[in-house]
Amino acid sequence: MSDQKDSRRPAAFDLEGAEKKSEAAPAEPRRPQHFETPSVRLTPDEDDPFIREAMAAEQDDVVTMQKRRFTFTKLAALAFSIVLSLAIGLALDDLVRSLFERAPWLGWLALGAVVVGVAAVLVVLVREAIAIFRLGAIQHIKLRAAEAHGGAEPKKARTVVHELEALLSHKPETARGRERLKQTEDEIVDAPQLIELAERELMSPLDLKARSLIVGASKRVSVVTAVSPRAVVDLAYVAYESIRLVRAMAELYGGRPGSLGMFRLVRDVLAHLAVTGSIAVGDGLVQQVLGHGIASKLSARFGEGVINGLMTARIGIAAMDLCRPMPFRALKRPGIGDFIGDLAPGAKRDLEGRPDPGNTKS
Repeated sequence: MSDQKDSRRPAAFDLEGAEKKSEAAPAEPRRPQHFETPSVRLTPDEDDPFIREAMAAEQDDVVTMQKRRFTFTKLAALAFSIVLSLAIGLALDDLVRSLFERAPWLGWLALGAVVVGVAAVLVVLVREAIAIFRLGAIQHIKLRAAEAHGGAEPKKARTVVHELEALLSHKPETARGRERLKQTEDEIVDAPQLIELAERELMSPLDLKARSLIVGASKRVSVVTAVSPRAVVDLAYVAYESIRLVRAMAELYGGRPGSLGMFRLVRDVLAHLAVTGSIAVGDGLVQQVLGHGIASKLSARFGEGVINGLMTARIGIAAMDLCRPMPFRALKRPGIGDFIGDLAPGAKRDLEGRPDPGNTKS
């Protein structure tokens, strides 16, 4: 036991000093102080760089008609148009005066014809202006829909939906969708979800009909160009079907373009194809089509018809992008590959592009 360490020795503690400390007066409590905190300021969505970049990224893929800029060519065309109109007016004035000198009834007949002609021209100009403004309104709705989808204000999204319903109110295909959207008036729906709901309810039936228009035009072009004896006939019929398809696409989505509006629309469709690089059919597409066994089964002439049909389908897709009053968000944008099976023999599909199991050859 001697080798064990000594235990700690007892120590003395002053208990009276501890009691004196406990009996001392308590310390004075700290007075409340005021700390100035910086004011909280909410950043608006348009000033938030992250939201602004997201909205800009969504609007970059929105296809709209090109804005017309001032050029000296347009100024020269306007000036010469005014001079030509004055020359035609002076010629008509001389004609009417000479007819009055020859026989009064001839003068009155010519004057009445001139008045009717001028009135008809004014009506045509007014209708063309209304059609162009309507096309511009569709592009405006498309941009506002993309902006509302990227924002967080349900009020703006609801306003866009109301404008879209007014635009498509004469379309019977959208009656069910408009009724469904009307039921959500009293519900709280976020802006992106409301825009996507409107796209599914209003655009789905129109997109199916647009796809049927593209398939029909592509098949007609394929058949006609496969049996036509001349290349001039092929070009003329492809141009005819393309213009007809663009007009049908604009009318389907509520555009109703006139002659001038149709000219602008066709030019913008071709410009969109040229910008995206889709107007040129390269060897890859030819190999993709001919690689499915079409060339081995059919003549090369029919293969050319299929290529022309796919080009017509590409023009229809571009017109769909341009005339559709909403960008593709909730629904899938159709591609050129969705129409290859429709032009191939024995590969029938439904309106949504899925293979029809009842008509598939074994």
